[in-house]
Amino acid sequence: MKPELSLQLLDTHAGGDVSRIVTGGIDPLPGRTVREQMAYLRDDADGVRRLLLAEPYGIPEMSVDLLVPATDPRAAAGYIIMEVMGYPIYSGSNTICTATAVLDAGWVPKREGRQRFMLESPAGLVQIEAVVRDGVVEAVTCGGLPSYIHTHRAHIEVPDLGRVTYSVAYSGGFYALVDAAELGFDLTLDEERALARTAHAIVEAIQAEQGFSHYTLGDVGPLPFLHFMGPEERVAEGYVRSRSATYVHPGVICHSTTGTGTSARLALMNHEGRIRPGDRLETVSLRNTGFIGQFSSETRAGGYRVVNNTITGRAYVLARSEIVVNCDDPLVECDGLHHILSSRNST
Repeated sequence: MKPELSLQLLDTHAGGDVSRIVTGGIDPLPGRTVREQMAYLRDDADGVRRLLLAEPYGIPEMSVDLLVPATDPRAAAGYIIMEVMGYPIYSGSNTICTATAVLDAGWVPKREGRQRFMLESPAGLVQIEAVVRDGVVEAVTCGGLPSYIHTHRAHIEVPDLGRVTYSVAYSGGFYALVDAAELGFDLTLDEERALARTAHAIVEAIQAEQGFSHYTLGDVGPLPFLHFMGPEERVAEGYVRSRSATYVHPGVICHSTTGTGTSARLALMNHEGRIRPGDRLETVSLRNTGFIGQFSSETRAGGYRVVNNTITGRAYVLARSEIVVNCDDPLVECDGLHHILSSRNST
């Protein structure tokens, strides 16, 4: 009988952003590191990403994380991040979801209280601290990528918007950082579509004007992201809260504030001398979900003030499922996919 092709999934969300964790159904990928395996998926097997982020299986607002065996013996598992714009080497919300998934699926045994382990992302090893109470993962803290300000308070003319002031941070990807109030936004849910249109116009204008290069990674592609910053509210000594919204793709404002967006904000606050090691920033989304970023320390690299930081949030398990991949379905494209799908005979 014709083999049935399937994928095993665990759907989660952190801050409202759904991360679909692929726990089974994909053959081992070539590559000596998770970064090399990510490159293989991107260049030779992009069908997995396209399948799970498009109809009839998914939507562009979701993310997909493929669990793979770690190549570094210090890590409990590896993961490859897939989003509608491609393959980011790191993501805070995806890391929080993946850490929750490996605990829920038993890749890492749950222990009551606080427990630490490492995951291997395409960006390298990530330290995880999870809080488990009554068998439930209530919080995950993960290391954010070292973040820095590349450009501070530059100006650009944007069609239909006029002169826009922005800064550019690197926090796992290059982010334009803009003041929401200067653009007429209060960062409420009813503004979501207008925020997406505005962000797209600004990002396109910046991309047309210049590119950005990381001091060690070099050219990582055109600036893809924009983070709207709301007013900062001092909640307590060393603790600030701010409404925020992150644009990642035409038409897509993340439901969460994103971990990398939060790291970018920490880098800006440090660059402007408004934060000290140990201080925390809580970013609050249009849907009133949040992440907490903590500034750990500053180092100097490539001529930049680089912020070491952590991101804390919570992921919720939504579903455990197995999907059937029917390559005869006219809505399903199996090119770039079939050769890495594990198969089993139908019964």
